[in-house]
Amino acid sequence: MNDDIHFYEPAQGHGLPHDPFNAIVGPRPIGWISSQDAQGHLNLAPYSFFNAFNYTPPIIGFSSIGAKDSLRNIEQTREFGWNLATRPLAEQMNMSCAAVPPAVNEFDLAGLTPVASRCIAVPRVAESPVSFECRLTQVLQLQGVDGVAVPTWLVLGEVVGVHIARHLLKDGIYDTAAAQPIMRGGGPADYFTVTLDNLFKMFRPR
Repeated sequence: MNDDIHFYEPAQGHGLPHDPFNAIVGPRPIGWISSQDAQGHLNLAPYSFFNAFNYTPPIIGFSSIGAKDSLRNIEQTREFGWNLATRPLAEQMNMSCAAVPPAVNEFDLAGLTPVASRCIAVPRVAESPVSFECRLTQVLQLQGVDGVAVPTWLVLGEVVGVHIARHLLKDGIYDTAAAQPIMRGGGPADYFTVTLDNLFKMFRPR
């Protein structure tokens, strides 16, 4: 037994004031997902379990803990958008995660502008400097090691269109720090941002 290490088995509880799991796996990029239902009602919601999973074709995914509006909309239309959540848009992003009825349009709620996409019917956030247009490839309900399904669904989509504000392309290279992306930390309210001060380079060994 090492007294310098806190060990726990998640099934037995973590024994801490706050579950550290999502703080350890972080900071995580935010899946700011735009979607619409079959009748065209818009939805915009941030998901902190989000990432990219493949280069060719480019595939991104997010997990919906509970069968939320985004999941239902995407299952109906098989399309969704991803919009980069940035420091200047942090308050609007936070407003869009309010627990409101499906009929409420989070674009309106957060004071954001839906703008037409090029390849899909779902609009993107006009104020966001980077957006992906995606078509659904898979919806997977997660399960535990015991094989029992849990009420969480992994939504995967192929990126079929990419929008990048030109000021973020420096000599043709995307400038991550200039976009000021925000990422989710642990705790009930922790976020982080990327700055050039934190940049370091390592090239892959040959």
